[in-house]
Amino acid sequence: MPSGSASAPTPRRAVLAAALAAAAGTAAAGAAPASAAPATAARAAGPASGADDRADARGHAPAPGLVDNRFWNTYTDWRCGTLDGTRAVSGRRPGLVIGTPVGRTDYTDPHTGRTSTWEHASWTSPTHTSTVPATEVIASWNADTPAGTWLQVELRGTYGDGTETPWFVMGRWASGDADVRRTSVDGQTDGKASVWTDTFSVDDPASGLRLVSYRLRLTLYRAPGTSLTPTVRRLGAMASDIPDRFTVPASVPGLDHELTVPRYSQNVHVGQYPEYDNGGEAWCSPTSSQMIVEYWGRGPAPEDLAWVNPDYADPQVCHAARFTYDYQYEGCGNWPFNAAYAAGYRDMNAVVTRLRSLTDLETLIRAGIPAITSQSFRKEELTGAGYGTSGHLMTVIGFTADGDVIANDPASPDNEAVRRVYPRREWENIWLRTKRYDANGKVRSGTGGVCYLYWPDRTTTAQRRALRELGLV
Repeated sequence: MPSGSASAPTPRRAVLAAALAAAAGTAAAGAAPASAAPATAARAAGPASGADDRADARGHAPAPGLVDNRFWNTYTDWRCGTLDGTRAVSGRRPGLVIGTPVGRTDYTDPHTGRTSTWEHASWTSPTHTSTVPATEVIASWNADTPAGTWLQVELRGTYGDGTETPWFVMGRWASGDADVRRTSVDGQTDGKASVWTDTFSVDDPASGLRLVSYRLRLTLYRAPGTSLTPTVRRLGAMASDIPDRFTVPASVPGLDHELTVPRYSQNVHVGQYPEYDNGGEAWCSPTSSQMIVEYWGRGPAPEDLAWVNPDYADPQVCHAARFTYDYQYEGCGNWPFNAAYAAGYRDMNAVVTRLRSLTDLETLIRAGIPAITSQSFRKEELTGAGYGTSGHLMTVIGFTADGDVIANDPASPDNEAVRRVYPRREWENIWLRTKRYDANGKVRSGTGGVCYLYWPDRTTTAQRRALRELGLV
């Protein structure tokens, strides 16, 4: 893959992706249970899904068998869960904090080798029965973690055959990197499903096995003897299931509108800070995240950027790369970690979800909400891109009068070249398909409409309506 095609998987990731495509996601034999210590991580894009038509007031969408979104973020939500040493806090932005810790535990960071003792408390969600019996579930969260604190998110589900999963770790996360290194946990399987970096995935969807319900468990950690606490504002998951598909039906263009979103090229940063996924050539995800964070008028303060070499342009992109980096995956493309980074800015919300079609994207753009989309394609499949990629994030900012997609594509030589117009039919199929052929004719997986959505607390009526239609508020 050329350097312009961001998020290029390393060989270990490509091998896993190929294994999933060939064996429908069969898990590695003998992998550790969910409670085991972190092992080697990798993303393997498994079966993917679409989106929903409408949402109820509780924040999940009961529509036609594609995606179910369920997020807990109100004072009542937090109170309805099982609080074990945590407490709900009310106010304009309700949240969950440590009340009285229930114990202490030692944690050895696998990426530093450092063992530290932490006080902890937890919250467990009520059981959520998904409107979509799912092949995949992706959790995401919005939280503040002051220095001396961090959190862990876990998922436990029930299959359609009545059996339960173990508690799978979906992420160990902190906004900083001084106390613990944010990390996914690989090697998690129960013989029926596995966790690939940030995605719970049924190993053999063709078997008919589906996850029908789940709970999320949130554990908050702090330095012993302090009053520090993480504050979690939102926690939830997207569950999905659609049939495998190489092509998707064409949608009818319905919007001629473009948002003014800052333009940043990841390739400006090639060679910078190679400790974060080989530098800028693989920074499509944090570069896209930074564009939308700034679209909403947020961004790091000058003192936050003091660590960046002053000779580097757009230091905020370097900052985003560092603080989305997953030390287990060894990359900046962990989807929930990008959402959590964006939500760390003032009054921001962020989720990972899937959409059904470009019509859903048009609804968001019409309301003034840009989206970060994930896709993979051969060079000849997307006219005007000039590269091929096995995984890339770009920011959709509008549509032309003909319905073509206007995207801020970070895989561009410089900031001025970031704005691109891509043919609607090509782009739609590339983004929404779940299967594709690589340059060697081998079947690979597609992301099936994955996107990140970021928005501020204060939204317009149209923005809130658009988010509600997707089951996100």
